[in-house]
Amino acid sequence: MQANNFEYRSYLKTELAQLYHPHLPSQYAMCKLRAWIRRCPGLHAQLYSHGEGKNDHSYTSRQVRLIVEYLDLP
Repeated sequence: MQANNFEYRSYLKTELAQLYHPHLPSQYAMCKLRAWIRRCPGLHAQLYSHGEGKNDHSYTSRQVRLIVEYLDLP
């Protein structure tokens, strides 16, 4: 996606994973996105520093901004 088309909002985790990996089925896209997040210790720590749960089904807009900051736009 182009920078001016990406909307910083709350996303379902599968929805955001599919934006990063549109060619993969959602389950595999989620695994790949989680692996990328685990490889960025600073990102992983910040994602869940405000009480969000790792088992939540969505990322908040704050979390989406962090993910894009570390991993770039999808």
